[in-house]
Amino acid sequence: MKEFRHLENIVTLEYHREKCVGCGACSTVCPHGVFIQDNGTALLVDRDGCMECGACALNCPTQAIAVRSGVGCAQAILYGWLSAIPFLRRLFAPDACCS
Repeated sequence: MKEFRHLENIVTLEYHREKCVGCGACSTVCPHGVFIQDNGTALLVDRDGCMECGACALNCPTQAIAVRSGVGCAQAILYGWLSAIPFLRRLFAPDACCS
């Protein structure tokens, strides 16, 4: 899913490695491979790949992960596709995404 990217540096994902117990749930449930397991804890390897679905945060037993689910890349991707069409570009304000 590398071709589907979130807008850079706006992801609401927060990760607190010091709270991680290394259960691996985040790397198992993440559809975009945002986390991997590294030396007994999770490692955040692709923050901007996060689609903000919330699966990692919901499955983290120590609340090491927080994310505002439902605000992410699906809207950005659709806006990007639609704004590429000149007629539709006029229907969308530049700040319509993620507001």
